[in-house]
Amino acid sequence: MFKTILFATSATEASDHAARVAFNIAALNQAALHVFHVLGVPSRGYSQAVTDVKTKERVEVDADYIAWVTEELQTYYEKQLAEGDVQAGIEVAVGFPHREILRQARAVSADLIVLGRSTGEAEDSVYKKSFAGSTLQRVAKAAKCPVLVVSRPAASFWGGLSNIVFGTDFSKASDKAFELAAELARTFACELHIFHALDISSMHMGRSASQDEIEQQRREALRRIRAQYVSRIQGIDTYSLEVWEGIPFVEIVKYAREKHADLIVLAHHSKAADAEGPRIGSNVEQVIVRAGCPVISMNK
Repeated sequence: MFKTILFATSATEASDHAARVAFNIAALNQAALHVFHVLGVPSRGYSQAVTDVKTKERVEVDADYIAWVTEELQTYYEKQLAEGDVQAGIEVAVGFPHREILRQARAVSADLIVLGRSTGEAEDSVYKKSFAGSTLQRVAKAAKCPVLVVSRPAASFWGGLSNIVFGTDFSKASDKAFELAAELARTFACELHIFHALDISSMHMGRSASQDEIEQQRREALRRIRAQYVSRIQGIDTYSLEVWEGIPFVEIVKYAREKHADLIVLAHHSKAADAEGPRIGSNVEQVIVRAGCPVISMNK
């Protein structure tokens, strides 16, 4: 299903769960796996002096330093690389992480990008808990292929998918995300749960919606799900359709937990930030931070 996978790693514990999933997917699909690390951000322009993203130290980058970093990565992933059932290579670059990840994805024609959780200081701060991280945001918004984010231990580690939750907002991007979710459900013979979160917080601009209005909206959304997706789920033996009302990212996370989801598939939308400021993040980014399973984001 996936033939070329780009695993962008910080080579820290933040990427460990993503590493396990990336190597597992590559083995299952006999795919080429590119283990990619952006070692630092240039101090200015094309300067050879960079701030190492892992150690936070200022270093001079030359061939010897790149060779040393590459060797460190080989040591860090020694166990996975030694298993021999994955065709994997290690690549290192200098620059802003999101730009280099996107550039490398284009260069290798990746059909999947795998990322771990956000790194950096103050991991326990409120900011870190409510924001997916600028690198993840920018990659998810601009990538031309699906982006799989693994921010917490994944019980299935991809080898035993049994429940996939697909969240839709009925957009064109959601249509593409549905195609991927359905293909995964067929490939792994698992259940597909098609879900829409009715955002009642913005339904009636300044006034609360009555329960009758909410129920009407729920019925209409369920009708749209049946009309838009049911005819396209041939080959999937078990599926469900559901609409809940509330705050979308909260309801998606709750629904995925109820269904014991191994994977959530969503469309990513790069809408303008709301009045609360740019650090809040979109619904997809909030799901990534809060979900107990991996999340695939698609924007194309």
